[in-house]
Amino acid sequence: MNQEIIKRASEVINSRTDYIGDGMEGWAVLTLIDENGYPTSATMTISKADGINWITFLSDADGVKAKRIAKSNKACVCLPSSEYHISLVGTVEVITDTDVKKANWQQVLTDHYQADWNDPDWAVLRFTTETYNLFFASDDTEAKGTLPL
Repeated sequence: MNQEIIKRASEVINSRTDYIGDGMEGWAVLTLIDENGYPTSATMTISKADGINWITFLSDADGVKAKRIAKSNKACVCLPSSEYHISLVGTVEVITDTDVKKANWQQVLTDHYQADWNDPDWAVLRFTTETYNLFFASDDTEAKGTLPL
């Protein structure tokens, strides 16, 4: 049963990487620990994903998120909906490697960054899941667990 729910959640996450437009379809909530030790959340566009295993986002290379990650790499990603709730807990890292940035670049980012994937002002935030809590309302199914499976 858990494998079926994990597969459904992974499909939801992966489908959000192809979304360009308004609404929550291409977004997730990333929660980090702030400088005072409190959780703080931001809605972010998903760049790439491998189901529930890992998700990447793009952000400023030396912005608030990168500074928070440098102090504490603990994080949570949430994908809420009236149809499901996907909550992932794990760690996040800031990656500035140009090959990784190029692989994560999306044309929609030109709205936020003046250059392209080679712009030194942005980085990839790679979230890696350690534990998951998945719920689907349509059939009232839930799965909780730890990765790797």
